[in-house]
Amino acid sequence: MLRHLPNVITALRIALVVPLCYLISAGRYDGALLVAAIAGFSDALDGYLAKRFGWQSWIGGMLDPVADKLLLMAAFVWLALAGELPEWLAVLVVGRDLAIVAGAVAYHNLIGRFDAAPSRLSKLTTVAQIVFVLIELLRLSHWIDMPSPVRSALIAIIAALTLLSGLHYIAIWGARARRAIAARKAKIQ
Repeated sequence: MLRHLPNVITALRIALVVPLCYLISAGRYDGALLVAAIAGFSDALDGYLAKRFGWQSWIGGMLDPVADKLLLMAAFVWLALAGELPEWLAVLVVGRDLAIVAGAVAYHNLIGRFDAAPSRLSKLTTVAQIVFVLIELLRLSHWIDMPSPVRSALIAIIAALTLLSGLHYIAIWGARARRAIAARKAKIQ
């Protein structure tokens, strides 16, 4: 029974999307910061438990990044809807993740099983996005003060990383798909 604990924690993290969105839309950024901190702690906890006790599973490997992406996309979208982030940045973050998911589904359906191993650039982008959201929530909760040029630079960095990692995924998985199709054709001949 305990071997499913990491997946339960991940599912609970997915459920945190609702209070996160509510708190941001209500302008209760301190509460949103607390929810984000709980989500971060639960992400570390489920990963630790899965690795420490060998409780890793295929479903956990799929659910964990989905939970992270849902929370991040929700934070960017709701902060943009609240007028606290540029809308184009939210569109870029969501668009990248939707393109990755669409590519994964297409690869799975047309080529074969999709191995969801994130690249280093993707991991860096995710960490940067998480840190950015936390910094924004700290700023909006009045825990920190941030000069406008610093915030603009952070937004530019997040946008560049998001765009580059999205293009990187398209290039890498496009090349893998072409190689798989070529290998399939070679087998037939």
